[in-house]
Amino acid sequence: MTTPEETLPDHVRRNRAAWDEWAPEYVPNGEVSWRLEPDEERWGIWAVPERELHLIPVDLAGKDTIELGCGTGYISAWLARRGARPVGIDNSEQQLATARRLQQEHGLEFPLIHGNAEAVPYPDASFDLAISEYGASIWADPYKWIPEAARILRPGGQLIFLINATILMLCMPDAERAATNEMLRPYRELHRLEWSSDDSVNFSLGYGDWIRVLRANGFDVENLVELWPAEGATADNFPYATNEWARKWPSEEVWIARKRG
Repeated sequence: MTTPEETLPDHVRRNRAAWDEWAPEYVPNGEVSWRLEPDEERWGIWAVPERELHLIPVDLAGKDTIELGCGTGYISAWLARRGARPVGIDNSEQQLATARRLQQEHGLEFPLIHGNAEAVPYPDASFDLAISEYGASIWADPYKWIPEAARILRPGGQLIFLINATILMLCMPDAERAATNEMLRPYRELHRLEWSSDDSVNFSLGYGDWIRVLRANGFDVENLVELWPAEGATADNFPYATNEWARKWPSEEVWIARKRG
């Protein structure tokens, strides 16, 4: 059952409207990413190869996975090709329309849900892996989506999420200008971020707060992977970090946690 629009939290409604408007800009990246075969996958704005990072679990055959904020669904496609049984949920119906088209073009079928990752319409302990690359991981409130991820994961299940690095968020003037060499906002009580350039809402936490919210919801942190661009790599359509900046300080980070059994 679809949640009535008027009952959704303010940030969910605002981000839904924003992403329905932005969806056409992300079609080309979705088309390219859907074509990537196992071991060709690339992560984040700098397209760092999976063969260097090893973020995807080795054994996915028969595993139930959910992509929180799946966008065009390419990560779920990657997981499906590795033997998983994926589900994707996204706040934008326009993003999901692209995902459905690409499913047909590539002959891959899996459920795609129009919904909010803070309230996933699945029973407790439904999944072995929850994953998010710039999805719920930055567009949903971590004090809501982390507990929800814990609820739907089975004991021993893994949570993997890629976000803007905390250092980047402290140094970004806004969503349209590159990070500076100066910290521009307080680290203390970092949480909800709004930009002058649009009506969307981002979320970011300090490292201690990430660890506390994960541990409070039954997760053990297994790794924190910082992503570094190759020399000369470009981040098309992502103006908030230059290659020079991102080779000195992390612009992206991946948290890997496991639900205690």
